[in-house]
Amino acid sequence: MTPQPEAGVLVLAATPIGDPRDAAPRLAAELGSADVVAAEDTRRLRRLCAELGVTPGGAVLSYHEHNEASRTPELVERLRAGERVVVVTDAGMPSVSDPGYRLVDAAVAAGIRVTCVPGPSAVLMALAVSGLPVDRFCFEGFLPRKAGERGRVLAALADERRTMVFFEAPHRIEASLQAMAEAWGGDRRAAVCRELTKTYEEVRRGGLAELAAWAADGVRGEITVVVAGAIPRVTSVDEALPSIRERVEAGERLKDVCADVAAATGLSKKTLYDAYVQLG
Repeated sequence: MTPQPEAGVLVLAATPIGDPRDAAPRLAAELGSADVVAAEDTRRLRRLCAELGVTPGGAVLSYHEHNEASRTPELVERLRAGERVVVVTDAGMPSVSDPGYRLVDAAVAAGIRVTCVPGPSAVLMALAVSGLPVDRFCFEGFLPRKAGERGRVLAALADERRTMVFFEAPHRIEASLQAMAEAWGGDRRAAVCRELTKTYEEVRRGGLAELAAWAADGVRGEITVVVAGAIPRVTSVDEALPSIRERVEAGERLKDVCADVAAATGLSKKTLYDAYVQLG
């Protein structure tokens, strides 16, 4: 639907995931000039505004998972009336595993323009520092809390070849990593990224079983998990070479790739390495 010229604008504004200095310069301007700021947590919004040295120029409303359904119609009406509505969550981009999608969907259906203030992203930062292939990836959000449901989701992702990104809570990270190791193999490469951009930022890289053992001692903070995609099932060296070439051309070390493929297929690591080198 074509945006209505007399309608307002819905702005999804990314907020820092840790360090307030990462805020986009436009964020302060949008918060100061908006008719309405819809915030996941109004207390966090006040702290952020203090750090940015800005005072919201319009109304401040709470907009979180428990009132998203009931508050969305009100915000759409304000948009229809020509107001500029800015949505912020506790960290990162609204609607990405956070409130916002429902309002975007309603605004689009009403012909209202939707834009965003780009900014920090735990998903993209974790991918960048993981050391895993980033040419193709998928974001899976939070895994189900219940073991049975979690297992079914992981089983469905068993053949996913893209690098996968997950959010996880500190008290569930050990169980999730262990479930991943059981579903995909303990040697599957992964990275656990916690407290990104904050004082105690840490990135742990290794196999899923190794990371699950590390997490058994307790992990604190905001956590993003990056897991390598599945290696296609092959039965011969010739079948393995195309996927090896693809990963090497994406920037991975030939030695590491051959080790991964050998572990997944039972083929000889040396044979794979020699065959690739001979291929030129």
